[in-house]
Amino acid sequence: MAQQAIPVVLLPEGYNRTQGRDAQRMNITAAKMVAEAVRTTLGPKGMDKMLVDDLGDIVITNDGATIVDEMSIEHPAAKMIVEVAKTQDEEVGDGTTTAVVVAGELLKNAEKLLDQGIHPSVIIKGYRISAEESMKILDKIAKKVTIKDTELLRKISETAMTGKGAEASKEYLSELAVKAVTQVAETKDGESEIDLENIKLEKKQGAGIAQTELVQGIIIDKEVVHDGMPKELKDAKIALVDSAMEVKETETDAEIRITSPDQLQAFLDQEEKMLKKMVDQVAASGATVLFCQKGIDDMAQHYLAKKGILTARRVKKSDMEALARATGAKVVSNFDDLSAKELGSAGVVEEKKVSGDKMIFVKDCKDPKSVSVLIRGGTEHVVDEVERAFKDAIGGVAASIEVGKIVTGGGAPEIELSKGLRLFAESVGGREQLAINAFADSVEIIPRTLAESAGMDAIDVLVDMRSKHEAGGEVMGFDVFEGKVKDLFAEGVVEPQKIKTQAIKSAAEAVELILRIDDVIASSSGSKGGAPAMPPGAMEGMGGMPGMM
Repeated sequence: MAQQAIPVVLLPEGYNRTQGRDAQRMNITAAKMVAEAVRTTLGPKGMDKMLVDDLGDIVITNDGATIVDEMSIEHPAAKMIVEVAKTQDEEVGDGTTTAVVVAGELLKNAEKLLDQGIHPSVIIKGYRISAEESMKILDKIAKKVTIKDTELLRKISETAMTGKGAEASKEYLSELAVKAVTQVAETKDGESEIDLENIKLEKKQGAGIAQTELVQGIIIDKEVVHDGMPKELKDAKIALVDSAMEVKETETDAEIRITSPDQLQAFLDQEEKMLKKMVDQVAASGATVLFCQKGIDDMAQHYLAKKGILTARRVKKSDMEALARATGAKVVSNFDDLSAKELGSAGVVEEKKVSGDKMIFVKDCKDPKSVSVLIRGGTEHVVDEVERAFKDAIGGVAASIEVGKIVTGGGAPEIELSKGLRLFAESVGGREQLAINAFADSVEIIPRTLAESAGMDAIDVLVDMRSKHEAGGEVMGFDVFEGKVKDLFAEGVVEPQKIKTQAIKSAAEAVELILRIDDVIASSSGSKGGAPAMPPGAMEGMGGMPGMM
């Protein structure tokens, strides 16, 4: 009698397992869907997406990072593509759509190779050496730029804003972006360093985009604490204090026994005396403006008003640091330490009403290393989109200055990459050659999409671009407005080299990670395990797609 086989249970109930080619196909499909969702937003003629969340809040944008973030994607492989966009946004501040679209196309072409029976490890190796070769090609075609090339930097900023909500005022906004970035740039060992945190963006609706202004100083979203205080001061001396202007409570629970009204009065007088002493210390230092990180007692406010000191309380720590960088003041922790040498200065400090809210403007600082931009727009959605466009612009300008290299826009670098990679593929033997050619095809998705969004035949445009690049025209890109292939460097369509290098690095690494997966083990949503839900179909895994219109 044959012995009965004993079933082996590897996974507990409530877990799904997808293996081999099915796992790869599912992951690639999910990731490709993310790329397809943002592809139509690419370029100056790209379309916008309207994203609606559970509460009915709307976001209208063509910013790749914002779209993939708002889509609230659940599929684990698709989340890796979201990471590509986030990395691009953090590292460069622009080019998020490019990074996502390239990643999607790399996966699409990898899938064709998998269908031909080529092993994932061969594709991964081919893609890796293609990414390395791409860096060399981009270095070869890049042109130098420095912080002094104001005109070129303005063109970079304009290119970043073209096709965004701020396009109508891009010349004016680009000028502000370049001024802001060059103002906060610091030179260390002969190289420029830029921390974009030092450019503070405040947004208020209710005026045209052209009313956006750059303040050589800081805008604080607070109001003056007392009506008796001045609302505007010139040649202000500014004190920054991070402790409270209040009488401190005892650290342990204490009981104060008062047996007569005189004792109560003496106790209150002593409190008042302590507060008055703090105010006198501020006045003695020569300060005419006080920014306090913590609270200010009502009695202290009264005395400060009598001294004519403009005061704001509960100022955010980040704003205190920005004020220190802009005015040259030092943040002190004790009123006893406050003296003239700790004070900063500003040409004007004034309280202004902007769109119904009072704000304090600290302006006309001498060589501030932190500045503010007040972004304006007709409605809330317009202001939000202008802010996103402005962030892209300052990110692009900063990346250009820090790396010191720029490339032509309009798909020109991608065609040059494709040409260089195909030549490189001939020198590489074996099956990796197929993967390198697939990589070369993938980067051409950028000029292909630009042509499609302009209503042109993508194949005709690609053939025209390739022939011009073969003839030595590495700056020949596709002008979406005229529908022609021309010298875009001369037209001022330029981008930071870092946008391209970062996009290719991030996309290639994410694709490599996805292609390595041949087994997906995940708990279903009903199981007790804490692992994320992994639906059997890639379509169902895109949690945020139904909310997108």
